[in-house]
Amino acid sequence: MPEPGRRRRILVLFICCMSLLIVGLDNTIVNVALPAIERDLAAPVSGMQWTVDAYTLTLASLLLLSGSTADRIGRRRTFQAGLVIFAIGSLLCGLAPSLGWLVVFRVLQAVGGSMMNPVAMSIITNTFTEPRERARAIGVWGGVVGISMALGPVVGGSLVEPFGWRAIFWINVPVAVLAVVLTARFVPESRAPRPRRADPLGQALVIVALAALTYTIIELPMLGWRSPLIIGTAVAAVAAFAALCGYELRRPEPLIDVRFFRSAPFSGASLIAVCAFGAFGGFLFLNTLYLQDVRGLSPFDAGLCTLPIAAMAVIFAPLSGRLVGDRGPRPSLVLAGLGITAGGLMLTRLAADTPLAWLLVAYAVFGFGFAMVNAPITNTAVSGMPITQAGVAAAVASTSRQVGQSLGVAVAGSVLAAGLAGSMRDGFLRAGQAGWWITAGYGVVVLVAGLVTTGRWAEGTAARTARRLDTGPAPQPAGP
Repeated sequence: MPEPGRRRRILVLFICCMSLLIVGLDNTIVNVALPAIERDLAAPVSGMQWTVDAYTLTLASLLLLSGSTADRIGRRRTFQAGLVIFAIGSLLCGLAPSLGWLVVFRVLQAVGGSMMNPVAMSIITNTFTEPRERARAIGVWGGVVGISMALGPVVGGSLVEPFGWRAIFWINVPVAVLAVVLTARFVPESRAPRPRRADPLGQALVIVALAALTYTIIELPMLGWRSPLIIGTAVAAVAAFAALCGYELRRPEPLIDVRFFRSAPFSGASLIAVCAFGAFGGFLFLNTLYLQDVRGLSPFDAGLCTLPIAAMAVIFAPLSGRLVGDRGPRPSLVLAGLGITAGGLMLTRLAADTPLAWLLVAYAVFGFGFAMVNAPITNTAVSGMPITQAGVAAAVASTSRQVGQSLGVAVAGSVLAAGLAGSMRDGFLRAGQAGWWITAGYGVVVLVAGLVTTGRWAEGTAARTARRLDTGPAPQPAGP
């Protein structure tokens, strides 16, 4: 098949970024609608947590499976199927009659989203074959990741106030339908010459481990440690993680190659992704409740208050990518850790009348830290890896982002629920304070891990791991 012309390649990039935009927005757009959902569907704190985590947890569980499936049956076909499922899920979310159904439809929405993100990345890498042009295309793609997530609260606020919370889901439907039509017309079909074999048991263990861990964290404040259900889910999470490690070590083509974690840069990138996105998920969850339930702001005004985060993403995410290219990942990771830590610390003494200027500065500082962290995560994950393993290493880093966001919401909400006495308006400030300290703690971990896993010792572990893994050409699954 002849290589598509430049204009068509740019159009393919646009289509892929369009899909990423709606998937990324849905990671965060729902946060600003949580108070409205709470009132309309009588949702407790745990219900609001599940509204967010049902989506991010499903994405985290299925990203690797979707990438390898697309390699086998066709990337365009999988991408289109994902768009259709995402559109149906979004439509049903907007029609959900109860909290339970909303959570179910959020899972369906995320199943479609998982078929779009990694597959779109594979489409881009197969469309842009010239190295420099491919690097630019991936840079655009990476910029859209941060921008879409940062814009979520702003877009959500502009929709919730005039049209209600259901509009944040319905807005996805026309965009997804347009993307389906454009994909059929302009995106070429492609498959991997040697796709990876399916790993159903490994996939099942991933789902059980993440779901059990998240359930334990979210429901713990209500049920307590003595609850047989909590004990059972905690044991199930530990057992599933242990079984996953043992099983994947024995497979010739594992879903997750546990040997990757012998590389300090790879392990560091995974830890940093979990902590940075944990901070982001917890920050958005607590911030939305503070602005609307404590300060009494409208959804639109609450969304506007997060503009500093979006502005930092637009300005500094591309600059972080350049800094990584010029100086390596360490400077960006250090700045990210400092920014997240400082932003969290600035919010630990929130009051109902904290000056708006202080809030906006704190949001900007936190947003700067978050903007700086995205580019070095993937770079650090693939550092020193053989080219045949770079795709799966990047995919694991992407999965770590989603896991971090899920756990961040779960931890922040559980800490809030455990300390909440009375109404959200009366009890939030005292109960939520621990959540801001945890956010600052995430930033400290990012800073320390960034320093430890980017030095000479870490590079040595990456080189040794690469030698063990580089056994010749192997199938390369979809990217992040």
